[in-house]
Amino acid sequence: MYLELFKLHELPFRLSPDPQFLYLSKQHARAKAYMESTIWFTDGFVVITGEIGAGKTTLIETFLGELQTDAVVAQINQTQLTPTAFLQTVLVQFGFAPFNMKKAEALATLNQFLVEQHVSGRKVLLIVDEAQNLSHRVLEEVRMLSGIETTKEKALRIILAGQPELNDKLNSSELVQLAQRVRLRFHLTALNRTETTAYIDHRLEVAGSQGRRIFAEDTYATIYQYTGGVPRLINTLCDTSLMAAFGRDQDSVTAEDVWAAIKELQWVEFATSTNRMHIPTLDKPHDPSSTQEAGQSARPAVGRVLLASEGKVVVERELRPGRLVIGRTADNDLQIDSKFISRHHCQIVTQADSCLIEDLNSTNGIFVQSKRVRRYNLNDGDVVQVGQHEIMYIDERVPRMRGPADSHDGESDEKPESGNR
Repeated sequence: MYLELFKLHELPFRLSPDPQFLYLSKQHARAKAYMESTIWFTDGFVVITGEIGAGKTTLIETFLGELQTDAVVAQINQTQLTPTAFLQTVLVQFGFAPFNMKKAEALATLNQFLVEQHVSGRKVLLIVDEAQNLSHRVLEEVRMLSGIETTKEKALRIILAGQPELNDKLNSSELVQLAQRVRLRFHLTALNRTETTAYIDHRLEVAGSQGRRIFAEDTYATIYQYTGGVPRLINTLCDTSLMAAFGRDQDSVTAEDVWAAIKELQWVEFATSTNRMHIPTLDKPHDPSSTQEAGQSARPAVGRVLLASEGKVVVERELRPGRLVIGRTADNDLQIDSKFISRHHCQIVTQADSCLIEDLNSTNGIFVQSKRVRRYNLNDGDVVQVGQHEIMYIDERVPRMRGPADSHDGESDEKPESGNR
């Protein structure tokens, strides 16, 4: 192969999922954080969707490689199953031999196993890849499994990953109860042009390029044009381009090599293909609020938060029904770059008639009126201490005559008292 010519120690663009080569774009980092949330929350149920080749399976493998030892995992990849066969497959993953079990016995065995694991202090996680192939009947079994609980918390954490058809199924009238159980949903989009360049360079660096620019500068735009930023397509085109350069005994890839690869693959421009993956606007500056779940921007804002440091407001963010995750890293909706803030510190959950702030098992916690809280129902004017920052909640549904947003002299004596939950 071409490894010796390009001075690489392994193939950089293999199609098989390899966590070592994972490039964490903002989208992929967000999806990974949602997967990790299944461990933080006692009722973790997350759905991750994306087109073929978006990187879902690689994210799953990376997530599994970083799991703590107190987690017990069942990973299902074959999803064209009957309800009974699905339950049996889950039990096999947990070490049972259930092939002669009927459905009732399989359910009872699984229920007992989950309770025993909880008593032993272990977290049990079910991950289903290619979940769009699950029938409505099997998805109903998933809903029933998600309801198994001890006296204080759910016994099973669940991640469903699949193509966009999974969202269509979850949004159907037959699965309303299952959709209501889902805590977080995220659709993984393609890489933009800048991320596509960084993705290619990242994989080459992992493979041993040591900073050498193997692909000529003018090749990246063409690669993006014909792959649309879909990781699997990028891998295919880059690998074929390397082979074209290898055939000419050249240790760098030129535009001529990329065009030769496109001709060999018989590809057309990505924009004219039938792939439905949404392509972000090219090189548009990142707006953290734009990464919220699809459809959020169309809903009216019901509130806003003001982030202050040393008494000065530094960020203002509107709140719409959904979740706003706050933390130190860039994959959060609201980033606070401070050593006192955890990677994913807290989240604000906004509904039509309420707003709740929730600690995400952060190191330094969140405080209201000098008291550390786990969950707190926010009322207009509440101030939450987060590290060395303050977050003020403004409820836009409350009639008021308010001065400038940064002139808060104190709370009203008539403000309703908040309660923890």
